[in-house]
Amino acid sequence: MARGGQGLARVAVVVRAGAAPLWWCGVFAAGVGVLVPGLTGRRIGVWAGAALFLVAAAVTAVGGRRRFTELGRGAVRAGKHDVLQDRAVTVRAWRRGHRRWLLPAFLAALGSAFAVPAAGGMLLAGCGVGLWLKAAWLGRRERADDALLWVRVDWLDRHGGRPAGRTVKAYRSTGIAAGDAAPGGSRRRAAALV
Repeated sequence: MARGGQGLARVAVVVRAGAAPLWWCGVFAAGVGVLVPGLTGRRIGVWAGAALFLVAAAVTAVGGRRRFTELGRGAVRAGKHDVLQDRAVTVRAWRRGHRRWLLPAFLAALGSAFAVPAAGGMLLAGCGVGLWLKAAWLGRRERADDALLWVRVDWLDRHGGRPAGRTVKAYRSTGIAAGDAAPGGSRRRAAALV
């Protein structure tokens, strides 16, 4: 980085990066799981899965909010030599770093269908929804504060995740128009042609 600048990744993008893989793995595993009668039967499996889905979504969405809030309050303005990482690069780094446990989690969700149909897949899908909800919460905070939150890339864990982990000492902030991701980490919509 030139003149002491740091590579910065959007906090909301890191949070949101795992949502789609967890959701689709969960939906697929739950769909396959419904085809297997399992030990408990489909009806009990689906009800248990629905409960797990709701609990996983709530715990994932709410977990760590205090730490995110503390780091957000203490955010300092990004320097002019800091390099803002593209959304696609951040998402790719997270997914590459986490594929070692995503595949076993997906296989475990599929395997659990022989005991409790669909439950494991719905648990995974619930975690994905929880990450989307957490990213949306961050997006609302960013809009309210009129500032996007960024974390130093070298403070993320070796898998490209944990934007509120122990190694993260502070966030940096930029104006709402910086970078290529909207508040909450979604893709920016192209401006409508006049």
